[in-house]
Amino acid sequence: MGDGASSPMVSGPATGTRAGAPSATLRAGPRHTCFGRLGLERVLVTGVSGPIGSALLASFESQATQVVRLVRGRAQNAAQVSWDPLAPVSPATVEGFDAVIHLAGESVVGRWTNAKKSAIRDSRVLGTRHLTEALAQCAAKPRVLVCASAIGFYGDRGDEVLGEKSPIGRGFLPEVCSEWEEATQAAAEAGIRVVSIRIGLVLSAKGGALAKMLTPFKLGLGGRIGSGRQWCSWIHVDDIVGGIHHAMGTESGASQLSGPVNLVAPNPVRNADFTKVLASVLRRPAIFPVPEFVLRVAFGKQAAEELLLASQRVEPGKLGASGYMFRFGELRAALENLVG
Repeated sequence: MGDGASSPMVSGPATGTRAGAPSATLRAGPRHTCFGRLGLERVLVTGVSGPIGSALLASFESQATQVVRLVRGRAQNAAQVSWDPLAPVSPATVEGFDAVIHLAGESVVGRWTNAKKSAIRDSRVLGTRHLTEALAQCAAKPRVLVCASAIGFYGDRGDEVLGEKSPIGRGFLPEVCSEWEEATQAAAEAGIRVVSIRIGLVLSAKGGALAKMLTPFKLGLGGRIGSGRQWCSWIHVDDIVGGIHHAMGTESGASQLSGPVNLVAPNPVRNADFTKVLASVLRRPAIFPVPEFVLRVAFGKQAAEELLLASQRVEPGKLGASGYMFRFGELRAALENLVG
């Protein structure tokens, strides 16, 4: 994830889209209000330097909520607590929070050397295990832990429609995501409600994949990746924040959220269509496809195939069943809001 701040309250369309029902257009309800309603007064957050974390922090500004950040290095003030994800965590440092949002993890972008792959795995698996083991030992445990995961869990699945009950795929990323989610077991066994959010391609103007695409597309040098037939399951950063708040608030009844939850928009698109829409929004041509062999040379075979060429057609089934309404259910509206 990249750096930068992004408010999740930027103006958008006046309608929302219910997850699981792409054609249904409904009036959007109040945004990000669950903390005050549920009395979640103290929240602990990790991994806030990227676009998701920045937007999430901004969403708390209108709430009467104390937010404390777990940060690497020395804590700068009372709103920060120092930690090392690769070392055991003292329960005293994570005691007394109503909710924990765990987003930290080494970036997956780059050539996957053995050292890079170890950093990707350890930052997620060991970091999550150390944190959840500490939470499990707290006398005052959080009511909910929202832990990041990714749709990389499903691997390359072609045109198959994927839901939370779909089996794990094959490859490095599926293995990491599976171990990442399993690392929350200590918290679940201690009675903490755990939600593992499987995040798709995050669209944000303040960092991440979209920000990297903008320069070549604005120069008229953009194009599809490989064949362009691979499915892209995307989500606007506002709906990442909204989905996290929704997961926090949906804690009782038949619609309670726990376990894996796909955090993707209800309308995935093929890469070629994503390219066309982005170029159209930017009013630029998109006539320079990136051949697969170029990606394999630039990123290495495994990283290119799992990060850029994999096809994942994922639906937000649990979000739909729990009544979440997307602010941006259509790709064009999302991109126009961010870069149009």
